[in-house]
This record gives sequence, C-alpha cells and structure tokens, in this order.
Amino acid sequence: MENFGCRATQADGAAIERQFWDRGLERADTSSQAQIVVLNTCTVTASADQDARAAIRRIHRENPNCQIVVTGCYAQRAPEEIAAMPGVTQVIGNSHKHQLAEIASQAFVPLSSLKAGDREPRTENWIFISDIFAHTELLAAPVFDAANERTRPNLKVQDGCDNRCSFCVIPYVRGNSRSLPLARVLDEVNALVDAGYREVVISGINLGRWGTDLPRSTTNDEQPGFENLVRSILLHTSLEKLRISSVEPMDWSEELIQLVAGSPRIAKHAHVPMQSGSDRILRKMYRKYRPWHYRAKIEKIHAAMPAAAIGADVMVGFPGETDTDFEETRRTVEDLPFTYLHVFTYSPRPGTPAAAMRDQVPVPVARTRNRILRELGAKKKLAFMRSFIGKSIEAITLNSSEFVIPSEGGGSAVPTSGAGLSAALTDNYLRLRLKGKHEPNRWLQAIVEGVRDGMLIGSVGTEN
Repeated sequence: MENFGCRATQADGAAIERQFWDRGLERADTSSQAQIVVLNTCTVTASADQDARAAIRRIHRENPNCQIVVTGCYAQRAPEEIAAMPGVTQVIGNSHKHQLAEIASQAFVPLSSLKAGDREPRTENWIFISDIFAHTELLAAPVFDAANERTRPNLKVQDGCDNRCSFCVIPYVRGNSRSLPLARVLDEVNALVDAGYREVVISGINLGRWGTDLPRSTTNDEQPGFENLVRSILLHTSLEKLRISSVEPMDWSEELIQLVAGSPRIAKHAHVPMQSGSDRILRKMYRKYRPWHYRAKIEKIHAAMPAAAIGADVMVGFPGETDTDFEETRRTVEDLPFTYLHVFTYSPRPGTPAAAMRDQVPVPVARTRNRILRELGAKKKLAFMRSFIGKSIEAITLNSSEFVIPSEGGGSAVPTSGAGLSAALTDNYLRLRLKGKHEPNRWLQAIVEGVRDGMLIGSVGTEN
C-alpha cells in the first residue's frame, strides 16, 4: 500500500488496509515483495499526478508479476489515463473505494498460479468508477504512522466538500460533504484511548463542515455542528489531547475559538487556509470570505491563544494575479501572527473554472513569489520558536529512532533524533529535541534552551 497526498488520503489508505486485513491478507514489507500493490493517489496538483505515474512505472519495473491497483483522487479523475499504463490491473475510483479489497480480491491471481516465464498476471484492465456525488460512504480508520505508533493517530471524521473553489478539483473526485456519525467518532476515539493513545488528530477535507449532512437532533431540532463534535469528544472520552487539523476561516466561530482556548485537552493549534490576501483574487477563487474577514478571524484566534501555532495555506500564481495582488498577500502574511505557512504554486486542474481563465501567470514569476513567501514564513516561524527560549512548554514524546516531521510548506523533512536526544512535538506544533532518552507517548513539561536546525532544544522539567 502506498499513499500520496493529504491526511484524508492517508486515512483512506488505513481503511483500505483494514479491508484487506479482514479478508485474511497481510501487508508486505515492500512493494517488490507484494502480490497486490494498491496506490492511493492524489490529484491536487500536476506534480501529484506525476508522482503517481512514476510510482506505477517503478513498481511495474521492480515487481512485474504483481497486480497494481490504482485508487484515490487521480483514479477518480482520469481512470482511462491510468488504465492505459503498463502493469495497471485495476483502476478503482473513490466512488468504489469502500469495496476495494472485495473488487481487487476477485481479480487476484496468486503468484503460485503463474507459469514459468509469465511476466505479469493474466488479467484485464478493469475500471470501477461512478458518479462520486451519488455516494454517501465515508471510509474511516485511524492512521498509524509505522515510525510513530502509539503516539499521534489521525482519525478522519469528514470527507468531501460542498464548496466550489475555482481552482480546486477535490469536490469532483471526493463528492459532497459527509460526516462520520457522532457515535462512531466517539467509539473510534475511545478505542484509541483504550489502546493507549494519548493524542488524537481529527481531520477531514472540509473539517469545519462536520455534521451539516447529519440529521437534526430530536431533542432540540438543531443541526449538529463541529463545535458539538469537539465538545462531545471532551465530554464522552478520556482522551488527554485532541488536535484539530485544518479548518476554514468561516468555520472558526467565536464558540469554537473559546472552546479551543479554554480547554487544556485541546492542542493550541489553528490551521486556517487563506489562499490569498487580495480581495480581487479571492473573488476569482470563489472563496467565501474577504481579506478583512480573514484578518479579523486570525486576530481573534491570536488574542484568545497568544502562544498558539497559527498556520495558513497560501497560493501564488493564480490566474490574473498581478504584482499588486501578490503584494497584498505578502503584506497580509507579514502583518498577521502566523507561525508557519504552507505555500503552494497554482497548478491548473482539468475541468476547473480556473484552468480556463486567461492571464495565466508565468512559471518563473510564480516561483519567485513562492520563494518570497516561504522565506517570510521561515522568518516568522524562527521568531516564534525563539520566543519560547527559557520557558516551559508542554510536549508529547515520539518514537525518535525513525521519526521525522515533514517541514511546513513541503520542504525537506528534518530528522528529530540524534545521539542522546529524543523527539517530541509541543502542544503548539513545534518540533522539539529533548536531551536524554525518553519513552515515547509521554506528555511532559520541557524547558526550552535554544533553537537549532529548525527545532527547539530542551530538557525535561516534569513528566506526566
């Protein structure tokens, strides 16, 4: 199993693995040893498509007898394109992902049945795709990073999106917003707590829209909202720390801000996609807020949680983005109390309104703008980290022997381990190297002594 892309894709992959496990199949150590290889793809950018195609070619070259099953967003968007590639046995879109193991197993050809000299299984290219908007299924299984087990599992509680941003292909490959029912969320979280996990990350494609598709409460006739989900996890589980992944600016309500700020059991971390600081570009993107709305929301979050990590997605090079538009974005980033940025260069996605827009920004110009924002984001992050020197900060210890935390914005990952050091992640999303060797999955108070290689350096104060 190989997963590409966002946390939601990783969560889908975990659910697919659970399907195969239930059917008696075990995960192979490497793709070269596997009889079935599932590629769970992303299609948010052209480079994501390229990564998937490169993986297909690599696996077919290294293991020509295996069956290659391609699923995920790229499979949903361009099934024929993928099916034409040598080695691909089946293309199973997001519309059929909940049946993937069943479908793949029906076409499974054991290696023992192959005759000497056979170079690949004798199967046809089968495509399983239907209208994604007609589907209501939601795959849900906790994601366990093999190098970070028993520390920070990720649980997807929402999928799909009802927004139609002009640059985004995701609604067309994941469908409408749909939510994991509250009882199921609580069951999953309680199961993770019972298994020894102390922090859980909840995620989704448009996480703040959780509950909008669920039936109204029979007691108060109110539509379930994301705040209700967060509050219920606090009330009905003994989870020590809940971390919330990306939530759109319009879904950071006053109630949610105060809920996160007021509970020591919720990580002080707000990821709030911005995309652009230009009103003109936001309108062309079909975003549902204006720059002044966004600015006010970030300022409220910061005022309620001065030490919180506050991150944003920012896009450069959107069609028609002028120097003036970009400067408005740069100035907004500079003015607001961001602690990290995810900076993306616009990539036209087939079938989206933005792909047909005039005035596409030249690639060299977009790359320069990307670099400027990355440098600004790195400067703000460094200043944020340095502000904790000499202070005590809460952190959870990780499995440091193999674990790396990807750098924000898609840069190179930085190992957190080292001689006589342990890896940890702070409540407010900073990488931390702790002096000495410490058991993973322990909450502790660390004294920050300095900053090196993009990480805090510290020693243990007290341990929980």
